[in-house]
Amino acid sequence: MQDSDTTKYVIQAMINADGIIERPDVVGAIFGQTEGLLGNDLDLRDLQKTGRIGRIDVSISSKGGRSAGTITIPSSLDRVETAILAASLETIDRVGPCIAHIKLDKMVDVRAAKRRHIIDRAKYILTDMFNQTVPESQEIAEEVKKSVRIEEITEYGVDKLPAGPNVQESDAIIVVEGRADVLNLLRYGIKNAIAVGGTSVPESIIPICGERTVTAFTDGDRGGELIIKELLQMADIDFVARAPDGKGVEELVQKEIVTALRQKVPVDQAAPAYKRTDARRGGARRRVVTKPRVVEEQPQNGSGFGAHLKALADTMSARLLDSDTNVVSEVPVRDLAGTLASRTDDIESVIFDGMITQRILDIAAEKNVKYLIGAEMGRITKQPTTIKVMTAADM
Repeated sequence: MQDSDTTKYVIQAMINADGIIERPDVVGAIFGQTEGLLGNDLDLRDLQKTGRIGRIDVSISSKGGRSAGTITIPSSLDRVETAILAASLETIDRVGPCIAHIKLDKMVDVRAAKRRHIIDRAKYILTDMFNQTVPESQEIAEEVKKSVRIEEITEYGVDKLPAGPNVQESDAIIVVEGRADVLNLLRYGIKNAIAVGGTSVPESIIPICGERTVTAFTDGDRGGELIIKELLQMADIDFVARAPDGKGVEELVQKEIVTALRQKVPVDQAAPAYKRTDARRGGARRRVVTKPRVVEEQPQNGSGFGAHLKALADTMSARLLDSDTNVVSEVPVRDLAGTLASRTDDIESVIFDGMITQRILDIAAEKNVKYLIGAEMGRITKQPTTIKVMTAADM
């Protein structure tokens, strides 16, 4: 072609002839037998004069009285026109005095090859030629981000717990394990996190948990589970969130953090999964809560309650009973508050495999429930006198 830079496609065909033929014979046959076949717009001679078809390259050899070879034609026509031209080659049935057969071998998209070259070259430029400068730029950016995060992190309480700058005034806080967790949350704009610094919950975390809405956000490992158990004993928490199994909060990306916090579970639903012990390792300090008045006398149908408690053990379910301790309804603990609030019939007793919370107690009292029995006691600040509250330990 006059300008190889305009080539879009390359037609490649195979030729076989029953006799001895040479390149000029093949070229002449192509021009002669396609002339007038495709109309003036696709006349090969005109296309070659205007540079839209390049030089027809023929490579052919003869052996044993037969000839075989290849035909290559560069084209700057569009895809459809090039395909028509390529198909016309297969109509050629004679070259000189010999019977011949031409069959299209393949169509090469030159621009695709150029794009592949560009991609390969760009990879090399990024990985090798930028090798001296990119790490330096990344280090600068990371250093800036790190310095900003360090400047934002504060300390809270006499234990100087690592905390975000909004912990002091925020109505809701996130309790995490360590300083690295606080820094990672700061990286994504979460500024109300505070760290307990290990599985031994410091004393200064207890008062703030009693004043705020608290989400415990821990690693997805055994250590994270132990911290939640410790917090359940020592502090008043409202929600539990966990990192994905095997991952720490400090290594989560923004999407994982948001997902974990959105999937937080209310403490009254989560607590039964973390069976609490009466004493801590290394001491007998226990969580201090305002407990409701424990009923000294047992109801006359107490044995019935015991049977229901045994049946509900480790099921995370609740039973609503009538005056004869017959089951009126059985629901998951997570639905207990809503189900009880919507009941219009008389429910005398509620027994469930979960933590007794102030909310459930208030709803039960409002519905004139006489007995509320749960697996364990939560933080209760107000005890209605019309309802008897018991745990499995009281039965």
